[in-house]
Amino acid sequence: MQSQPSIISKSAGSIQADIFSGLTVALALVPEAVAFAFVAGVSPIVGLYGAFMMCIITSIGGGRPGMISGATGAMAVVMVGLVLEGNAMGGTDNAINGAGLQYLFITLLLVGIIQGLAGIFRLGKFIRMVPRSVMMGFVNGLAIVIFLSQVGMFKSGGNWIQGPLLTTMIGLVALTMGLLFLIPVLHKKAPGALIAIIAVSLLVIFFKVDTATVLSFIQSNGGEGIKAGLPSFAFPSVPLNIETLVFILPYAVILAAIGLIESLMTLTLIDELTGTHGRGNKECVAQGVANFTNGLFGGMGGCAMIGQSIINITSGGRGRLSGITAAVALLFFILFTSTYIEMVPIAALVGVMFLVVIKTFAWSTFNILNKIPKWDVTVIILVTTLTVIFDLAIAVLAGVVISAMIFAWKNALRIRAYKSTDSRGIKHYRIYGPLFFASTTLFMSRFDIDEDPKEVIIDFKDSRIMDQSAIDVINKLAESYMRLGKHVHLRHLSKDCIQLIKKAEKICDVNVLEDPDYFVSIDNYRAYQESLSTTD
Repeated sequence: MQSQPSIISKSAGSIQADIFSGLTVALALVPEAVAFAFVAGVSPIVGLYGAFMMCIITSIGGGRPGMISGATGAMAVVMVGLVLEGNAMGGTDNAINGAGLQYLFITLLLVGIIQGLAGIFRLGKFIRMVPRSVMMGFVNGLAIVIFLSQVGMFKSGGNWIQGPLLTTMIGLVALTMGLLFLIPVLHKKAPGALIAIIAVSLLVIFFKVDTATVLSFIQSNGGEGIKAGLPSFAFPSVPLNIETLVFILPYAVILAAIGLIESLMTLTLIDELTGTHGRGNKECVAQGVANFTNGLFGGMGGCAMIGQSIINITSGGRGRLSGITAAVALLFFILFTSTYIEMVPIAALVGVMFLVVIKTFAWSTFNILNKIPKWDVTVIILVTTLTVIFDLAIAVLAGVVISAMIFAWKNALRIRAYKSTDSRGIKHYRIYGPLFFASTTLFMSRFDIDEDPKEVIIDFKDSRIMDQSAIDVINKLAESYMRLGKHVHLRHLSKDCIQLIKKAEKICDVNVLEDPDYFVSIDNYRAYQESLSTTD
């Protein structure tokens, strides 16, 4: 995926830019947190607390300055099943504040432990195994998901708005997007998103425009408002027994995996867009600490948010101060200015998110479709589709698995053998390409076992024995020659290949011929070497 320097500046940030971008993100976090709370089946304040705690902890101790974490849809769609089953286990019918909420909190404690251990054991490095085609499919799919989530804002009470309400909504969205494009032209360092949201909000308030606001959105989803106090400590009130562990463990593993995959993928994307480098393992630990804290202080948890992160870096946020500002401002909104935040029109926030969609989607995909291998095109389309239909974790894992299978298949076809017979009548096979599970069949087909002479040398100077399947096929090859009274000798095995052979079973009566800088693994090498010298 190619970055877009004309849209997102790679220059270093500033304190002013961090503060203004943080305020912009805080405004956008409110409806997002509320929306994801309802998706998960919990109270809006649980989503807002979750967004605050995820944002503040990862901003202070995370591995990617400028990246924003909060309550996310990817995790919310898994939480809803957990909450519903938890309500049933606790014998409560309350969909918002029942026993399921307590099971969510205890699960977040386990999620935090799993994610923290992933960072401690440095598992974040495995994000490097995600191919570029999977990354492009991920950002494209996520852009579509963000777009579809914002299109849902054009509904009221489950039905599409129509008539003047629809016209007004479209007009305000267009006005917001127009301001977002115009403000950077007039002043590059101006907080475009924040100015656009405030300007459209003032327009709606002073002219009493009839349109949906943050308050009406919350009320339409069964809530009353966003005003509340500080998060308070409370250990989850669930039975601490094996039954609870068996119930929450699968959810905890899935949530931890989704959170880490989305966070590390977002980290990689922000690295590309800003030309900087984050620390994946440190981010894993921070995500774990944040989710663990959520479980103790009544938040719904979450992970990195690609939409809010791009809003932040687009607005100039680069340092930790931007995320800290966003978190503190969000808490300030909850405690003191909820009345004003509730007056912000949904259209203004939708306009900001639509611009995020434009900047998130890898438009370069269309330019390279006819220039890259068809397998990569297939992976891009597959990951994009799975991200939209299912979720990020399934899409990325499927993309990585398919890419690995394609890689294995292509490398399996690289195995070749060049044949020659020397003056002593010894048959030589010089092997090229890696020998592993996928190439063993093709490897065996390269040998003329019945027609070969008594002595056969297989030279691995330009090859490598990669796994147990390779050792097994050499065993089978040796057995086939031995049945005919013939002998096989291996040459130019590297140290790692010989170590691999020593860790596995002994190869059937096969000489490993000594060359400079290589080990001897078969004792009868000298006898064979002396037989060669006498013929000279």
